[in-house]
Amino acid sequence: MNSTEVDPLLTAPAAPSHAPAAEAHPDHRMFGFIVFLLSESVVFLSFFAGYIVYKTTTPNWLPVGVTGLDVREPAINTVVLVSSSFVIYIAERYLHDKNLWGFRIFWLLTMAMGIYFLYGQAVEWSGLPFGFTDGVFGGAFYLLTGFHGLHVMTGVLLQLIMLGRSFIPGNYDHSEYGTAATSLFWHFVDVIWIILFVLIYIWQ
Repeated sequence: MNSTEVDPLLTAPAAPSHAPAAEAHPDHRMFGFIVFLLSESVVFLSFFAGYIVYKTTTPNWLPVGVTGLDVREPAINTVVLVSSSFVIYIAERYLHDKNLWGFRIFWLLTMAMGIYFLYGQAVEWSGLPFGFTDGVFGGAFYLLTGFHGLHVMTGVLLQLIMLGRSFIPGNYDHSEYGTAATSLFWHFVDVIWIILFVLIYIWQ
């Protein structure tokens, strides 16, 4: 090569970068949602700690005339709610395999199980012989179960939104973030209820 000639490879413009935008701007939504769940865990743990302290230090823990809580119906509700975690997992697998009807069926079944749990809790509340103002136990019982029930209701509403989004063509072709976050929230609700069930109904 003549010393005066310039190698075209050295003067060619740099090839444009084709790196996906996701690498330049990472999606931190799931991380943020996990942080939110951790903050919710702190709230529940504070309630649990308060419940344990009051139970172990209050002489007359149960309201007057109450000797204990019925465990049978809450146990059935617990089985239904915990089983729904497996059902929503199956729904997620169907969505991952792009089987929308399979996803919708199991997602709807999860919603039905959550609604059944809320119905069972409402029936239990209506038959209890004590109220929110009947001693420390009454306040703690309704606060803990009610706050958890609010989370179950929120989970069902989120599932309804995700179900509706499945009918938008192409909505779940590239991202399943919404369903993954909703499913994670549902698992969180189930774990919290297991702890509540042990504290309130088993440890009487």
